[in-house]
Amino acid sequence: MDKVSSILGSVFGGGESEPAAAATVTSIFIYPIKSCKGISVPQAPISSTGFRWDRQWVVVNAKRRACTQRVEPKLAVLEAHLPADAFNQGWEPTDSSYLVLRAPGMDELKISLTKHCDVIDDITVWDWNGAALDEGPEVAEWLSNYLGKPYRLVRFNTASQNRVVDPEYAHSNEYRTMFHDEYPFLLASQGSLNALNELLEEPVPINRFRPNIFVDGCDPFAEDLWTEIKINKSIFHGVKLCARCKVPTVNQETGIFSGAEPTESLMKIRSDKVLRPTKKQGGKVYFGQNLVCKDSLTEQKGKVIQVGDPVYVYKKVSSAAEAAA
Repeated sequence: MDKVSSILGSVFGGGESEPAAAATVTSIFIYPIKSCKGISVPQAPISSTGFRWDRQWVVVNAKRRACTQRVEPKLAVLEAHLPADAFNQGWEPTDSSYLVLRAPGMDELKISLTKHCDVIDDITVWDWNGAALDEGPEVAEWLSNYLGKPYRLVRFNTASQNRVVDPEYAHSNEYRTMFHDEYPFLLASQGSLNALNELLEEPVPINRFRPNIFVDGCDPFAEDLWTEIKINKSIFHGVKLCARCKVPTVNQETGIFSGAEPTESLMKIRSDKVLRPTKKQGGKVYFGQNLVCKDSLTEQKGKVIQVGDPVYVYKKVSSAAEAAA
C-alpha cells in the first residue's frame, strides 16, 4: 500500500502565463491499421483527422464490423509499414508506393497506395456506420488465412465520409477522426508508466497503451490535468481521460492475453472510484489523455510535431476529479 499511497499523492505543480516546458516528446507512434502494430516515427504531420496515416485502415469481419485486439489479439503482431518519406510534410504516394503487411508465418504482402478501390457500404466502427474503400480479395485472403476467419481490409474514404468527434467533450462539432476509437490523439507520459510499473512484478512497455504522443519530464499522471498544451507550433486540447479496455492486457510482442495485469494494478490507483469519488461510477480505469488539435481545423502548411519537441502547458485543471472523463 505504501507504493499506492505515494503514487496517489503525486501532485503536478506549476502554472505560469508563459510556462517553462513541462515535458519533452520522446516518441511518436502511428498505427496505420487500427489495432495492429504501431510505427515509431521521428516526426508526424498533422492532418484534419489526426496524424497523417493514423488508423486509416481497419480490419472488418464478415458482418463488416471493425475487428480489434479485444477479439483478435493476434492483430498486435501484424505489422503495417509505410515508406519512410510518408511522414514528411507534403509527401504524396506514387505508383511504386506501398503499404506492406507482415505477420508471423505469412509471406509479405504489398498493397498499392494509389490503386483504385471499390467502395463497400455498411462498415461499422462502434456507433459509426459508413462507406469505406475495399483493399480487395487478395488482401482479404491474406488476412483470413492469418486470423483463421473471414476478414477484409478497408481504408477510410476521406472523399465521402465524415466521422465527427463527440462535441460534448471536444466542445466543437468540427473535429474529425478516421478509424480511431473516439479521438484523434492520445498522449501518455513516461512518469505515468514508471508509476504503474512500480506496482507490477513484471513491468510493461508503453506499447500496451498505444499512445500517439509519449512524453517524459513530468510527474506521474500530470497529463490528466492538461487542458491546453503547445507542441511545436500546434495547440492541443486535452478533452477526456482515456478509459482503458482489455487491450493493455495483450502482450504486444506475442499477441497473447497476459492475464489481469496491468489493469488489476491500475484499478488500485486509476479507477473512477479512486480518481473521481464524487462522480458517477462506471467501473472505469484511466491511463492517458485524449487530445484534439486546434490546427487540424485549418489548412495552413507546416503542421508537424517531432521527437524532441518541448511540451508547454497553457491551461490545466487542479485534479483528475476536475478533468473530463
